[in-house]
Amino acid sequence: MNELKVLSYDLRKHVVDMIIAGKGGHIGGDMSVMEILVELYMKQMNISPENKDSDNRDRFVLSKGHSVESYYAVLAKKGFFPMEEVISTFSQFGSKFIGHPNNKLPGIEMNSGSLGHGLPVCVGMALAGRMDGRSYRVYTVMGDGELAEGSVWEGAMAAGHYGLDNLCAVVDRNHLQISGNTEVVMRQECQKERWESFGWHAIQADGNDIDSLDRAFREAKSVKGKPSVVIADTV
Repeated sequence: MNELKVLSYDLRKHVVDMIIAGKGGHIGGDMSVMEILVELYMKQMNISPENKDSDNRDRFVLSKGHSVESYYAVLAKKGFFPMEEVISTFSQFGSKFIGHPNNKLPGIEMNSGSLGHGLPVCVGMALAGRMDGRSYRVYTVMGDGELAEGSVWEGAMAAGHYGLDNLCAVVDRNHLQISGNTEVVMRQECQKERWESFGWHAIQADGNDIDSLDRAFREAKSVKGKPSVVIADTV
């Protein structure tokens, strides 16, 4: 646990280096989501460079694709590509490491960043896994500002209807979106009750605390008959 906490701070330094070299990026969302990505990739998910093409690999979609710098840093640490290449070429002309997830890179399932798309796509992945008899789990991370998109709730309704217990969504609840505080732009109170009303198992967690996230994801894996969402309070 302590190693993952230290790693989260070390990778934040790489994110800052990346953004400075690329002369742009979404540093706020990168900072808030880091522990979530570290916990998923380093402990929770069955995914690695060695099994990235396996039918039973776990699937992940960073729906809040603007936080790609943290995503690249975690994938590089996991061994999908060299950290040095990411830092030196991020957001440069002709670079593969563009400003949103690029599925031409190993380990990235889909291009993302058009908000509201990640959860509906993951519903399809989870449903396909069930129909094909696969053992994989599907994860997506959304921003709280993203929840103003109607397609999120269409996906939530479908996942609840089909009881997709191989699906786990995470809300990065940092209270900020591009035009201000979420509670001013489009308030998001009663998150737990909202998700539960769509047939989900909702879990509150401290999204910047590795121990809290570990407990939340283990609880999500134990739930049968319904999808789970981790509402991760972050800074």
